[in-house]
Formats: sequence, C-alpha cells, structure tokens
Amino acid sequence: MVAAGSALAGAAPAVGQGVPGGHGGHGGADGFRAGLRAVGVVTRVVPALGGRALTEGYLTQPALFGWVGFWGGRAVLHGVANLEGLTLAEGELSVGAWGEGYLDRRHPHTYLHEFVATVAGRAGVVAFSFSAGKGFAPFGTDDPGVGPFVKYPANHHLAQVLERAVVVGAARWGRLAVEAGSFNGDEPEGPGDGPALARFGDSWSVRATVWPARGLELQASRAEVASPEQAQGGGLDQWKWSVSGRYEWCSGPVRAYGLVEWARTDERIGARTAFRFRSVLAEGSVRRGAAELAFRYERTVRPEEERLADPFRTARPASDFHILGATRWEGLTGRASVGLPGWCGLVPELFVEVSRHVARPALRPAVFVPAAFYGSERLWSFSAGVGLGAGAVPARMGRYGVAAR
Repeated sequence: MVAAGSALAGAAPAVGQGVPGGHGGHGGADGFRAGLRAVGVVTRVVPALGGRALTEGYLTQPALFGWVGFWGGRAVLHGVANLEGLTLAEGELSVGAWGEGYLDRRHPHTYLHEFVATVAGRAGVVAFSFSAGKGFAPFGTDDPGVGPFVKYPANHHLAQVLERAVVVGAARWGRLAVEAGSFNGDEPEGPGDGPALARFGDSWSVRATVWPARGLELQASRAEVASPEQAQGGGLDQWKWSVSGRYEWCSGPVRAYGLVEWARTDERIGARTAFRFRSVLAEGSVRRGAAELAFRYERTVRPEEERLADPFRTARPASDFHILGATRWEGLTGRASVGLPGWCGLVPELFVEVSRHVARPALRPAVFVPAAFYGSERLWSFSAGVGLGAGAVPARMGRYGVAAR
C-alpha cells in the first residue's frame, strides 16, 4: 500500500495545496481509499562529473497507497508502498542530493515506506491520538514527495526523519498541537532494509504546531537521533532543529502555497559538535485550474564523504572518518506543469523543471573542491516528463492523528 508523491491535477488537490486532515484525516469517516502514482522523467545535468554532462531517464516515485478508517474515523490504518528499489537501484540523478550511500543522486526509499495505525479520542477540550508503526518521526516539514517539485531538495535528510519504527503521541487544543515520538535512530541501508528493532527507543523528537490564522501553519521541532549512519550503533549522533512557516490559499480555481523553513543538524561525539550542517529553503506555487508554476530557493550545507569507484556512491555502513568536509549548495528551481484530461481513471500531468546550482566549499581549506570535481562550481539541471496518478493521493505526508491538518 502507499505512496508518495505530489497529487496530480484531477486525481486529488494539487501538490502542495493540501487538504484538511492530510494523512490520518481523510474526512474522519469509515471506509477504504486507495490510489497510485508514478513519474516518468528525463534529466540532464550540465556538468555532472569532470566537465561532462549526463542525461538519464527514470520511472521515479512509483507508489501505491491505501487508507482504511474504523470507528467513525477515530481509528485509521494507512500504508505506503514505494517501488523505487525496482526502478532507481542506481539512484536518481539529482544535483546536490545525498544520503544513505548516494551523492548527487537521490536514493530509493524502502519498499514499505509507511505503515502506521492511529487511534484518536477526546478528553474535554483536548483531542489526542496515539500512532505506531513504520513511518515519520514528529520532526520538521512534510515529505518533499508531496511538494510541487519532482526533484527533492538537498536538505531532505536535515529537514525530515522518516522510515523509522515510531511511536507518536499527539495532543491538540484548538489551534495548538504538540507531538512527541520515540523511534530507532538507524537509517535504512537499502530499499529492502527494515528498522533495527533492537535499537527502538534510542532516539526521540518533539514538535509543536500552531495555526494562528486561516491557511497559516507554524512549526518548531527538536530531535536527537542516535548513530543514524551506523546501524550497529556507536557512530556520530545527530541533534536536529527545525522551524518553518507554511501558507495555503484558495479562491475559486486559483490555489497558492508557500513554505519557508530553517533546519540545522549537529553531528556530535558526546557533548562535542564535530560537524554542523544548516539549511534555509523557501518555495511556493500558484495553480489555476490544471496549470501550475512553482519556484524554490535553497541554501544547504551537506557533508562530503569519501566516494567509491562509482563516484556517485559512498561506503555503507558509513564511517565517521569518511567525511572529508562540507559543501554549500545554493540553488534556484523553477517548474511549470499542466494537467491533461484523464483516461481510464489515470490523470496525466506534463511538467518541465529547471535548476541552477552553485556549489562551493563550506570550510577552507577544503579537501573536496566542487569546481575541480564537477568541472564547474555552477551546475544546471533540466528535467521533463509526465506524472500519472489515479485514485485518492494524499496532499501531505509526515503527520498522524490530531496533528494532521
């Protein structure tokens, strides 16, 4: 069951525009809903490596999702099956992307991306919920797969904590929601990998969200993630912070969305900070009918790890000694898309996405010099393709129970 990705025009509300309730909401009724989506994309990066351009094509974000509600919608079971392990085994060419053994390629997510059960109730003026399963820790912003863009931002591993065995408690009083979660710290080491259950409970996070006005959402969160890069434990721990503001507006056929976020991750040895990675991101979109324009600005510092014979891969499990320094990625991305008439329940969407990135050492002197490795410190990415969606696709991912909206 699953899935992940931006909603396509006609299949569900436009990506990034949101629907009340999000994951775990779905109108608060009993019943079953399912959907699917996938994106066919061709990407060209100039330069990609040693001054050479690369052009590649993929079926990205292939996913199925399912949702079932019981007890008047107070009990919900939903899941996401992500099939990128079958279509993106070598990773998706993506400027600045990193994580789980990939550099400049987005890694495939696990087949069981999400499978979470939620029970909700009320005590006076306070609504509460309890969620457990495999999914998102209550930290940071939504999964980028439900944003306006096909290409993920470089801050994906700074701004979200996902694919963990989680237990999340949430309480909501009017316009304020508070969540707390416990989970295993280790990241997946491949699409078929599962959480290390022996490590469950070694990491935690909290998040507070307030909705001060219609369409406006503010959140702040904090997490401590134990040894994410080494599944057996004993690696660097991560102390993470996130603050964001999100706005959605709708009037007739016009929908607008905006997000500004700040994130920081400190990699620590005990009480000492070994590395610090910061990110600032702002994105927005405007949709009228089936047509949409979207823009993103990002400034993110990422770690540079020792690369293997395949220059897009790093050793897994990672070693702290593999971090050679840090690179500051600054990028601007624009996207245009248009939805086409549906056929046999499938709703297609054509899109073009263009990015310009500048990569420079974040620390000097630098062991890794982007201009020497890529052939220039300025990189361009051009992507075009078609997305297909059918059924009910969630417009948001990353929250459960009463904290979802």
